[in-house]
Amino acid sequence: MNDTAKSPAGTSGPPADEDLNGNGTLSLGGRLAVLLLVVIAVSVIWVTNRLLSERFTDHTRNQAIVRQTLYSGNLLSELQRNSIVPLLLSRDPSLIGALASEDFSQTSRRLISYIEEIGAASLILLDSDGRVVAATNRNLIGTSYRQARYFVNALRSNDTVFETVENAVGGFEFIYSRRIENSGKLAGVIVVEVDLHKFETSWAGISGAVFVADSSGRIILSTEPRWRGKSEKEALAIRSAPSAIERAIQATSDWSATPPDAYLSGEAVMRMENRIAFRGWRITTFTTYTSVRERVNAVLSLEIMGFAILLALTFYLTTRRAIFRAGKFARESASLRQLNAALQREITSRERAEKHLKVAEQTLAQSSKLAALGEMSAAVSHELNQPLAAMKTYLAGAKLLLQRRRPDEALSSFQRIDDLIERMGAITRQLKSYARKGADALQPMDVRKSVSSALAMMEPQLKLRDVEVVCNLPREPVLILGDQLRLEQVLINLMRNALDATKGEDDPIMEILVVSGDSASIQVRDNGDGIEDFDALFEPFYTTKSPGDGVGLGLAISSGIIADLGGRLTARSAPAKGAIFEVSLPILESNTEAAE
Repeated sequence: MNDTAKSPAGTSGPPADEDLNGNGTLSLGGRLAVLLLVVIAVSVIWVTNRLLSERFTDHTRNQAIVRQTLYSGNLLSELQRNSIVPLLLSRDPSLIGALASEDFSQTSRRLISYIEEIGAASLILLDSDGRVVAATNRNLIGTSYRQARYFVNALRSNDTVFETVENAVGGFEFIYSRRIENSGKLAGVIVVEVDLHKFETSWAGISGAVFVADSSGRIILSTEPRWRGKSEKEALAIRSAPSAIERAIQATSDWSATPPDAYLSGEAVMRMENRIAFRGWRITTFTTYTSVRERVNAVLSLEIMGFAILLALTFYLTTRRAIFRAGKFARESASLRQLNAALQREITSRERAEKHLKVAEQTLAQSSKLAALGEMSAAVSHELNQPLAAMKTYLAGAKLLLQRRRPDEALSSFQRIDDLIERMGAITRQLKSYARKGADALQPMDVRKSVSSALAMMEPQLKLRDVEVVCNLPREPVLILGDQLRLEQVLINLMRNALDATKGEDDPIMEILVVSGDSASIQVRDNGDGIEDFDALFEPFYTTKSPGDGVGLGLAISSGIIADLGGRLTARSAPAKGAIFEVSLPILESNTEAAE
């Protein structure tokens, strides 16, 4: 027999002296290669963990900002919607007549019919002495509220007053009240309780916690009932659900710069605070980092698996080369059996890693859906808030007109509501086209009609602010090929921005100019503070308004609409003061009009 042993593949070679020492261990070169691979793996995993943690943390923070903006906007909308109810009810002839005649047999039933339409928590009618004479809760009839703050303040004021009253069970009631006069004399007080506790129920479905505090820092709304009436510091000291917030609040002030394993023993959360444009109220949310950690760990698991496979492959190749150069068949067979067992373990490890990969892919897909839902909700809330508020006002007005036997005027209100419903449907279709860039059917239309309709929609806000409106329209039609509802949407956005820009002006002015030439030009000018950043003006979520007043989607959506119509939306500073937004659209040619 010769001194060389053949490998299973039928090859032969010299004894192992390059990768293995005489005792079967790795040589110096093999050890250095393995050490270098381990150093590279640790470095890549550390850098990946840091970069992905910061990226996913920013994504979670943006989602929390959008969600908090929606919460504060819905809360403010509910308060504003109910603030007009006392004014309407204080002028209700049936209530005034009941107070004058002291006949309240049908008054409670009338208030109950109102509450279903208004959406308030309760309605109470007090006489001039503060005694309950009618209420949606009949158990309160006869009760005296002469010493109640909302009754006393309503008598002292000629306007609607708002009070936050703590009840006997530790909760809070949010009450609007207004005095009712008959022939210039005090007849009674109407009290409207706003139902804000429904928002607590909707907030309870999210992970984390939410609370609203008044200007003194006292918590008045919260997902945790035991927090109400306390300051934030006192509430967190209770260590109630979620129990990890107090322990992790300090460690997570800047989570992206802190290693995840450094967060005490509690769950990491993100604290965000925002102002509500109502009596100094503030909303605070706590968002957990669970989804961030899961996504980072999923990617790190993939990297670790890859380096493990690479390291196993390195050992495999080194060992296999040494085995094929072994001198004895017995040692070679034993090494091959060991290698086979190692491969079986590697296969099991890879199957387990594939299962983890599928779970990670599902988690990433769900997070993407939630992000898209948050952005769409922000857009829908921003664009539909105005028509919904107007519809509520028209419905209340129509109700009163029908009761006063003025059906023709009520039909006019219903027609406006029908127009608003059609407009809301158009807004929904526009938001879908904004995401998909789909084309809508265009028709010949007169620009002047869209301007007039937009001014009619904005009329209540303009009267409330006492804004001087200067509108210059040409006598001849200005025809374009477009979509009237979408153009009205753009004009309303521009008018609302002009209205907001002139809040601090003593003599607010808004000018609208329509010019027909080579193109149809619509200019909306105001005498506000002007424009600070032209570059980011039409970017989504860019806004100069205070938190809670807007999310920065109006100009971005308007620019997309005008671009779909083949025109341009531009902005520039006014020569004296303020800003000028100009919409330029192609004029409908005579031959094109005939073809249409």
